[in-house]
Amino acid sequence: MKVEQKLKEMRLELPPVADPAGLYVYTRRVGNLVYVSGQTPDINSILQVKGIVGETLTLEEGKAAAKLSALNVLSVLKRELGDLDRVKQFVHLTGFVRCTKDFEEHPQVINGASELFRELYGAAGVGTRIALGAYALPEGAPIELTAIVEVTD
Repeated sequence: MKVEQKLKEMRLELPPVADPAGLYVYTRRVGNLVYVSGQTPDINSILQVKGIVGETLTLEEGKAAAKLSALNVLSVLKRELGDLDRVKQFVHLTGFVRCTKDFEEHPQVINGASELFRELYGAAGVGTRIALGAYALPEGAPIELTAIVEVTD
């Protein structure tokens, strides 16, 4: 089944891709690898979720923000590739969680992104990963994701 059809069945939409907020590109392709710049839970460059997981946001709210960030990863991949079915596998996912000093459930928060990728791509949606806590993220975002994916020609 096509990835975009699965998204429709899940009642999910890819957010539009706005211009980068700084001096960078959203994606860089090197051979069959595509590196995706940091994606936060925004739509049209407007942050949809702000806060600190473990203080102003619950773990579940953080997980939902990670899922929206993952949709943004998919949006920039679609812009780069033209077709999300060209993603062969997720190689690596880095997730930053803006959280309290004593918060230790970063992996569960970033699962919001990993679970979406797995639902869409099966085992190929699960790559290596790191989930880190952060004191601050751009504009007060609770989540920022970067990804490396292998693509077909």
